[in-house]
Parts: sequence; C-alpha cells; structure tokens
Amino acid sequence: MIIPLVNNNHTTDKKKNIDQSRTPYFEALENYIDSNITTFHVPGHQQGKGAHERFREFVKKYGLEADVSQVLGLDDINQPSSVVREAQELAALAYNADHTYFMINGSSSGNHAMILSILNPGDKILLPRNVHRSTTGALILSGAVPVYMEPEYDYEMQVDHTVTPETVEKTLKENPDAKAVYILSPTYYGAACNLKEIVGIAHRYDKPTLVDAAWGPHFHFHPDLPMSALDAGADMCINSTHKLGGSMCQASMVHVKGDRIDRGRLESAIRLFLSTSPSCLMVASLDMARMNLATRGFELLDNTLEITNYARDEINQVKGLRTFGYELVGRPGVYGFDGTRLTITARELGYTGYEVEQILRNQYNLQIEMSELFNCVALITIGHTKEDVRKIVSACKDVKNWNREHAMLSKIKLFYKRKDRPLELPDWPRQLMTPREAFVAPFEVVSFRESIGRICNEMITPYPPGIPMLRPGDEITVEVVDHIILEMEAGVHIQGPQDPTLKTIRVVK
Repeated sequence: MIIPLVNNNHTTDKKKNIDQSRTPYFEALENYIDSNITTFHVPGHQQGKGAHERFREFVKKYGLEADVSQVLGLDDINQPSSVVREAQELAALAYNADHTYFMINGSSSGNHAMILSILNPGDKILLPRNVHRSTTGALILSGAVPVYMEPEYDYEMQVDHTVTPETVEKTLKENPDAKAVYILSPTYYGAACNLKEIVGIAHRYDKPTLVDAAWGPHFHFHPDLPMSALDAGADMCINSTHKLGGSMCQASMVHVKGDRIDRGRLESAIRLFLSTSPSCLMVASLDMARMNLATRGFELLDNTLEITNYARDEINQVKGLRTFGYELVGRPGVYGFDGTRLTITARELGYTGYEVEQILRNQYNLQIEMSELFNCVALITIGHTKEDVRKIVSACKDVKNWNREHAMLSKIKLFYKRKDRPLELPDWPRQLMTPREAFVAPFEVVSFRESIGRICNEMITPYPPGIPMLRPGDEITVEVVDHIILEMEAGVHIQGPQDPTLKTIRVVK
C-alpha cells in the first residue's frame, strides 16, 4: 500500500491560512542592513570595513557564486592536504604556533574539540567558574569532572575577572590527579590573567594548559596588547578570529604548541565538530584575516587602540558616566588589559547596562556588543574609524537627553536592600553532580521559584556574555534564583532552559 506523504484532505485550516511567501528572518536582516546603523559588535570586520580590500571586493563581486563547499582544487578542511593545509601552516607561523586548525563553527566547537582531545570520562580538569557555556557543553560531551576555581570579583565593576596564579597553584595542590588546566583569558571585558606564570605553574605539575582566548586573536600582533596565549607558553588555545581578527562570523582557529597535546586525537576531535559541507567563504576569510594581521596588524591595531583611548578619555569627562580602562591593571585577576574594549557604565545616573544599550540603539542608531545589569560593552575593532567612534562619544555626551521607560537600577538597589546583601553578583552555586551526570539523569519540571535546593538539569545562561549562572549539576540557591529573576525583569536574554520564560525549570528527579 502506498501512503501519500501529504494528505491535503486533512490539512488544517491553520496551515491553509499560512502565507509561505513571508520571509521574517531575511526581512529582519534586510532591515538591519538598510538602517545604516553604526556597529560596535562582532564580527570585527564591521560590515566589511575591516576586512582586507581583496576579500571585500571579492565578496561584493561574486556573492553567492563564491558560496561553494569542498570541490576539486579547494581541498578538504576535514582532511587537508593542499591549499587548506598551506593556509593553516601560514596561520601557525603568523600566530607563533606549531600547528593551527581552521574551525567553521565558532570557538564553541573549538572548546569542544580541545577538551575532548585531552579528557576521558571521569578525568578531572581545573577551570574557572566564569567559563563560556560551550565549555560546559564540552564537559557534558566528554564526561570530564570539573574542579572549579573562583575568579576574582571586582566590586566596583561588579564583574568577574580571571583566576590568579595563586588560585591555580592552590587548586593543583588539592587536585594532583587533575588531567589538565583550562584558563579563560581575556574576559569579555578585556581583563587578561598572568598567563605566563599560570602556565609555568601548570607545567611544573606536568599538566597541559588549555586557554579560551576567543577574545584575543589580535594580541600577538601589537606590543601594547596583553601577551597572547601561545606567547605565554600555553599548549593549546582557541581564537575567535571573527571577533577581533577580521574573518567572517563563526570562523575561528585552534592553535597548538609543544608536545603535550596528542595531535592525532585532537584532529579526530576536530573532525567530530566540523561540517562535511564547509563554507569555502568562511575558510577563505580565515586565510585573508591571517594575511591582513600578519602583514599590517600593527598598523591597524595601533589605530584601533588610539581611537579607543580617545573614546575612553572623552566619555570619562561626562558626569555620571564611566569607562573602565588601564587603571584596572593590578587589581586581583587583571594582569593585563585589552585596550580595544570600551566598557561603559551609567549606574550613577540610575541606568542599567540594558537600558544604555537600548538608548544607544533607539535614539542614536548605534548597536553595541553586549549589556548586563551594571555595564555595557562596545567593541572597537580594526574596522572602525575615528568618525565611527565620535558617534558613540557624541551619544554619551548627550546623556541629558537620554530617554528610558523606567529606572531599573533603583529597583535593583531596593531589591538588594531587602535582601540585606551588597550590590553584587550572587555566590557561585555548589556542584553536586558532574555536568554529564546531571544532564543525562531523569528529570522533572518544577516551578523556578520553588526549585531551591534542587539539582539543576539544564543550563541557564544570560547571553551575552554566555556565562551560565546555573549549569547541570549545580545546586539551585535562593540568591541565584532571585538574581536571575531580577535580570529577566531588567531585560536580559536567557539561553538554555526548555522554558524560555523560566516559570519552570528542569531539575534532577
């Protein structure tokens, strides 16, 4: 008997009324480009302005004609033997690596590959609590056991920075059976750790050091930037070349140096996450971004640092506004600072970071990278000019004309006053199960407000910056629940939970 794939007699009225000529996502993208917005977010090429002119003109000329996958003459990124291999070798030389691998699913897949290349189920790995959600995903996939290290908290900025060498050594002494050390540097806010000392400590314990340097693809190319992960002696790192290096979105690189990494297993792990139908445009953008940084990176970054410092100086003269900069260096967890990062706070005027982002977008047609309760971050990249930066400076100087619907920060202060707690992030929750154990465990759905004391089964992540406040295996605390609810009232976008409204949450049964 032949069963028809579509039974038109049973088509619902709802389906009959759907207009399939609509293109909501495409139209939203079209409108965004047509709005002539000035961008201060990833990718770092800033709508092509920061890409090398050869690549920019190539994409303009050929567009979809160049949207091809692996064909004869274009090599195979999964098993490179000719032009991809040569491009990766040039990248390794440019970045001071022994071997470089192109990734086309962002640094998230790079984190997955790095951890799976070293860890087996049950192996311990030391890592900071403020790692990206993709690192938690790698722990779930690998079955590894995280030993979390506390990053240094900045009470003025109200953000977590990096871990200190002292914290790493103390944790290694307590966990001599750990298989590897994983470090986040720099952070979203531009704070870099004393990576050279940390690597030295890890190597004294004969532990390989993996670094999430997604935000540091440009460090190696200018002396006024923090030391790059590889220059500091790291065994393996991930760079989001698309963030500040000029490649297309999702295009990243994994770099390896030394003999502590099993390259065969790493390459097998990378192939688990690479598409078998890769976009050659993305691969080409990595090749061109490397060439651009290797041949004129100093010049491009020199200009970027100059105009960012100009913006920082100008905005700091506006009463009630503050941008954080090099004065952070020397604070716990801040050994170096990425001067291309522009972190703005208007909390003295009663604005949350979310409100500042909305004001800049709605009143001044400026789109920044991210915002959170207390701060917002604008990226200044090799694709920006001083004229671009003047726009955000002008918007900040016009603060007396800022409009917003409500004073959310006053609610935050009242909230914490009621809770008899300082205005800060809640303590990190305890880990009661490994991420993998909790993720695969039987679960039940309960009210979020009534989940206190239960073990989380899913990830609850304000995004950006993409640092989970709850991971699978974490004990749910009243402080974390209250803070997440407050963030949602303030306008945060949450990634991860099955119920995006967070009226309910999945917990281990």
